[in-house]
Amino acid sequence: MKHIFNKGTNPEKPTLLMLHGTGGNELDLLPLAGRIDDEASLLSVRGNVLENGMPRFFRRLAEGVFDIEDLIFRTKELNEFLDEAADKYEFNRNNILAIGYSNGANIAASLLFHYQDAIKGAILHHPMVPRKGIELPDLTGKSVFIAAGTNDPICSPMESTELQSLLEKANANVEIHWENRGHQLTVTEVEAAAQWYKKL
Repeated sequence: MKHIFNKGTNPEKPTLLMLHGTGGNELDLLPLAGRIDDEASLLSVRGNVLENGMPRFFRRLAEGVFDIEDLIFRTKELNEFLDEAADKYEFNRNNILAIGYSNGANIAASLLFHYQDAIKGAILHHPMVPRKGIELPDLTGKSVFIAAGTNDPICSPMESTELQSLLEKANANVEIHWENRGHQLTVTEVEAAAQWYKKL
């Protein structure tokens, strides 16, 4: 997978896995990583799927309708890529925190839904529920921050609270932060995520 790896100054810190939104790339969220933790290593990945020339992490059949088969395949692909990257760049495979926006948040949530040990936590900006009706692995010890918009036309508040509930039922610690906004990534939600991260 096309990616950027920047080695941090503090090897004890988690490696930040940066996952862009639809039409973004591996450069998009680099400023975000610095706001969360400027000492951590970061691994920023570009999605392998193109939709009308726009990079994404998995296919969709329509707005808000995921291609579940492709989602499962791409989640496995990303998880295996993390194994390889940890080996190559010599970072702790068990100490990865995903930070995703929109489509990137959805693939990060999918890692939690499908693999118990893929990531140790996540900051999800405007995520949706990746899959319905499946049993999640035991997520005891995982911490998740969800940033959601009360007026988000793509990801309804109901969707955000459903995701929170599913993760909590799987024993994850979840904090949800509401913005009185739409689907855009705001400075205030990034600041709230940074404050949450400091408490980990």
